[in-house]
Amino acid sequence: MKPVIGMTASEDGQQTYVKDTYSKRIIEAGGLPVILPSFLKDDIKLLLKRIDGLLLTGGGDLDPLYFDEDPHQNLGNVTPRRDAFEISLVKHALNMKLPIFGICRGMQILNVASGGNLYQDIYKQRKQISIQHSQKAPTEHASHLVHIEEGSLLRKIMGTEKMLVNSFHHQAVKVVSEQFIISARATDGIIEAIESVAEPFVIGVQWHPEALVDQSAVKLFEQFIRESSGRK
Repeated sequence: MKPVIGMTASEDGQQTYVKDTYSKRIIEAGGLPVILPSFLKDDIKLLLKRIDGLLLTGGGDLDPLYFDEDPHQNLGNVTPRRDAFEISLVKHALNMKLPIFGICRGMQILNVASGGNLYQDIYKQRKQISIQHSQKAPTEHASHLVHIEEGSLLRKIMGTEKMLVNSFHHQAVKVVSEQFIISARATDGIIEAIESVAEPFVIGVQWHPEALVDQSAVKLFEQFIRESSGRK
C-alpha cells in the first residue's frame, strides 16, 4: 500500500492551499498526499493516526513569540492559526515517531517546536551574510552551495559533501534544538539542514527540493516515502 503523507498548508484569507510541486514529488516517489488544514487543530491526534508521514511545507514567517522574542522590525507576515497548529502537530508527530520532512519554514517549525530558535531576519541580525538567501532567479534554479556534514543522514542520502540548492528565506535557524544536529550549512555559515539525533527520518532543509529539477529532489522525497512506507 502507498503511504499517506499529510502536508501542512499555506493560508490566504479564506483559502487553504499547497503548491502542486509538493504533491507531485510525493506522488512521483510513491506516496499519497493529503492536505492538513489548520482549522482542524482539535483533531491533531486523529489526523496523525491516519497518515504515515508528515511533510511540513514552506510559507511565511514564524511568530517569534514561540521562542520568547518580540517581533523584529523586519519580521514578515505571520499566520497565527497556522503557527499554533503546526507547533502542536510537530510535537505530537515527534511523540508518535512519525517520519517528518520539513522544507524551508517547515525546518524552522521543526526546530522551534523542539526548543530551538530563529533569526527573525538574517540580514539585520547576523553579521557576514555574503549569499543571496532570497534569490532573484527562477524557483527551479539552484543558486548557491551547501556543505553537508560527514556522517549525517543527509550526506548518506545525497551521496555528496556539497550541492547546489535554491533559496527563498530571510529567517533561519539560530540555536538548534538539542533534539537535532546540524547536517548542512551555506558557505556563509547559515544553517541549511538539521536532522534528528534519535529518529530514523526527521529532517529539515532550508531550501526547496520540491521545486528543483535535478536528482537531489528525487533522492530526498524517495527516502522520505521509503521511511513512511515502513510504517505500514
